[in-house]
Amino acid sequence: MKELLSGIVKALVDYPDQVTVDEIESSQTIVLDIAVAKEDLGKIIGQKGRNINAIRTIMEGVSGKIQKRIIINIVE
Repeated sequence: MKELLSGIVKALVDYPDQVTVDEIESSQTIVLDIAVAKEDLGKIIGQKGRNINAIRTIMEGVSGKIQKRIIINIVE
């Protein structure tokens, strides 16, 4: 999960070396925290939240395969 999300986010930003993804896994959920450079925050969110919603939709499709709920947070 962490590698997939990291790859998607790094493709969107100008400073891919500053992207970090932290993963916290429990029995039924996986929480993924994304941290990017301050300049790239808008690119991850997108206009009206379209980019982050698309990322969440992709990860939701993967979550069905592993039967766990995935929560994605953006850390400033």
